[in-house]
Amino acid sequence: MNIVILGPGAIGALWAVKLRQAGHRVSVWARQADREYPVSLDGLLPVNFQNHTDEDIRQADLIFVTVKSWQIVAALDSVSKLLQPETMLLLMHNGMGVTEELGIYLETHPCLIATTSHGALKQESRTFPVQVSHTGKGETWIGAANQAGQHCTFMTDVLNHAFAPVYWHHNMTQAQWQKLAVNCVINPLTAINQCVNGQLASSEFTRQISALITEISRVMNAEGLTTDTGQLKKRIYQVIENTGENYSSMYQDIFRRRTTEIDYITGYLLKVAEKHQIAIPEHEKVYHQIKHIEMKGKQDE
Repeated sequence: MNIVILGPGAIGALWAVKLRQAGHRVSVWARQADREYPVSLDGLLPVNFQNHTDEDIRQADLIFVTVKSWQIVAALDSVSKLLQPETMLLLMHNGMGVTEELGIYLETHPCLIATTSHGALKQESRTFPVQVSHTGKGETWIGAANQAGQHCTFMTDVLNHAFAPVYWHHNMTQAQWQKLAVNCVINPLTAINQCVNGQLASSEFTRQISALITEISRVMNAEGLTTDTGQLKKRIYQVIENTGENYSSMYQDIFRRRTTEIDYITGYLLKVAEKHQIAIPEHEKVYHQIKHIEMKGKQDE
């Protein structure tokens, strides 16, 4: 397949290498204008990708979008004039609410949504090759975002061959909410406390995590998603354990004074809670803490 990674950050670069190793023709579309974009994964010899070439977009079978949630529509708009109607769009991002913003793309392209629990870290450097580490093994779920996407179940096999395990989910809303629940706990708490994921297992966070999980469960149940608080708690602590040495994406954004995805994670949860008139004070508290830290970081620049 002809595949373009739109936004080769940590996860995007990780998938780029894996897809190239699986035999696909992979290029990238990065912010940098350099025609070549070499990536070294886990310290191995760099894999060189063609970058920012219009013809790659025109010939793409799949545009694999791995930018931040709040950047997705602008990223697609930047290449929209080059896109062919049959080109599949696969969005892999944290949080929820992006699908509602896709507009015309849902009408003109097969669209897929993906969530992954793989961990990746990209070293911040302006020099090549880009250094990326696969910091945590996980799994990936994909599903349709529109009717045309329902005919793309074969992408499960394509991605599985490159970076297993990958599963097709007939109800991505359920899968997205499960991922959202994890992100609503781990991301803001690690960002606020500037700690690795594993530190959240300590007793000092027990009460707050329990309160956050209870609130999430209430909102999910109101949305018609059957949720067991005990199972959700078990899942979140399992992720904390499995990714113990990882720095969450929100931690990294706060550390580097970048805009976070809080509006698509906790912010989305707050909107849904408000719709059902459910009070979730613990989530409201961490949301405002992150927004305050974001604003302070921009003021200090």
